[in-house]
Amino acid sequence: MEYRWTLKPTPPPAEVAALAAAIRVNQPVATLLLQRGIATYSEAKSYFRPSLQDLHDPFLMKDMDLAVARLEEALGQNETIMVYGDYDVDGTTSVALFYGFLQTLHSNLIYYVPDRYGEGYGISRQGLDHAHAHGVKLVVSLDCGIKSADKVAYARELGMDFIICDHHRPDEVLPDAVAVLDPKRPDCPYPYKELSGCGVGFKFLHGFCLRNNLSLDRLYPFMDLLAVSIAADLVPITGENRVMAHCGLKQLNQNPRPGLRALIKVAGLEGKELEISNVVFGLGPRINAAGRIAHASASIQMLLAHSEEEALELARQINLNNRDRQEFDVNITREALSMIEGDEVLRGAKTTVLLKDDWHKGVIGIVASRCIEKYHRPTIILTNSQGKLAGSARSVTGFDVYEAIAECAELLEQFGGHTHAAGLTLKPENFPAFRQKFEAVVASRIRDEQLIPQVEIDTRLDFREITNRFYGVLSQMGPFGPQNMRPVFVTEQVYAEFPRIIKDQHLKIHVYQHGSHPFEAIGFGLARYFEGVATGKPFRLCYQVTENNYRDQKSLQLLIKDIKFYEE
Repeated sequence: MEYRWTLKPTPPPAEVAALAAAIRVNQPVATLLLQRGIATYSEAKSYFRPSLQDLHDPFLMKDMDLAVARLEEALGQNETIMVYGDYDVDGTTSVALFYGFLQTLHSNLIYYVPDRYGEGYGISRQGLDHAHAHGVKLVVSLDCGIKSADKVAYARELGMDFIICDHHRPDEVLPDAVAVLDPKRPDCPYPYKELSGCGVGFKFLHGFCLRNNLSLDRLYPFMDLLAVSIAADLVPITGENRVMAHCGLKQLNQNPRPGLRALIKVAGLEGKELEISNVVFGLGPRINAAGRIAHASASIQMLLAHSEEEALELARQINLNNRDRQEFDVNITREALSMIEGDEVLRGAKTTVLLKDDWHKGVIGIVASRCIEKYHRPTIILTNSQGKLAGSARSVTGFDVYEAIAECAELLEQFGGHTHAAGLTLKPENFPAFRQKFEAVVASRIRDEQLIPQVEIDTRLDFREITNRFYGVLSQMGPFGPQNMRPVFVTEQVYAEFPRIIKDQHLKIHVYQHGSHPFEAIGFGLARYFEGVATGKPFRLCYQVTENNYRDQKSLQLLIKDIKFYEE
């Protein structure tokens, strides 16, 4: 697949020079920092040394005082509380964090996660009936509830109060809950808007601890769960999220809870330094697999396990769920791609919208992402679920798929989500009209360049500027993730030596510029460039600077993102 390269704007040279001198870094590092909004010594200090002291006052969040007061009342009256979460990673870690913390203070406590297939996303009447049967007086929903006005009204009829902790976009009319904690509320003055669902739950407990003079040292041990939610939900690694991810990853690496330690082991990550990417690709899919293949409560049991033995048994079962999920993923992706390739209209469209009644609902979001890897355009994969069509949408960089789906609201039963990912349900008879309208909406809004995959380059770099000290400073810019990605560089007039192909698909070369020493470089899936680099002619290299650890010998290595050859 051909990639378009886009170079981020270069800050003014005077600003680059001033920041480089102030914090004693080279100009490429100063450029990277300015591109990330860091312009002064104090801002750089906060960026390189994230601290829990930098967290915002939780009472800046709209309704926080009401939420804390109602929780205090429930504890004081010894009411039964239900902690209700979604079945994905953000939802299950939210439940484990909130339930696990409250367990240390309160015994009348249950948790609930809906069945993906029997109940679907969000608050369900079945869940509320279960709460009522158990004498619940207060429901705290995490990572869901903001679009459940009818269910909250039903809970009130049953004599139950609701506190909503969510981070999705609300409708114009909020549910009639005791408190609605959601930084995306238009009337919420909270200074950071991009918390995960687990992050909103954490801030609720943060406020509760402050109001009740409880040491935050009782809450901070749950930050390993918070880091997993931040990573897996792909929220921006900026501001408060970056502080919490930094501290949570430190705990995840040094002293994770038994459930996460067991998951790290079965994922083959033991002994490795965990970063956001390890969590996204190693831990997240396994936690998700429980809810995709069986029931998400298994993930919560694992995350709440007190013993290593219990945790490992649950983690092994979840790992088996993940293998089943991978098999469904591969087979359905093959079918989906075949449907596109065999249909001239689908091949030429600006969107991919596919339906097959027997596709597994638990993997359609993953399949949507796989289709985008081959056909780079907004994609919705649907299947039949209890007589209705359930769909999962994914988007491409810079295009808001949620807004495009919202334009088709009259054809839908339900929808919700974010800019780059959304879920929806509709009646089968509305499918043809929906597919037609969604294609028309996207075609009218999407720019041609958004349909070509992009490599975003931070800055130009000379190989002579790549040193161990330079790599050390780059490493301190982590944790890396959305809006704080690992820097990508481009170097001109690069030559290759000793090119070879590994496992029929990967390119391994040594690269140099005239006057520089060579670096080992590897390009996964880039074997197609072998003949071009083997000519001995110069080319442009797009890459990241990484470290290779082979038999305890560390060396700098370039991870190739793409190569472009000069025109003859």
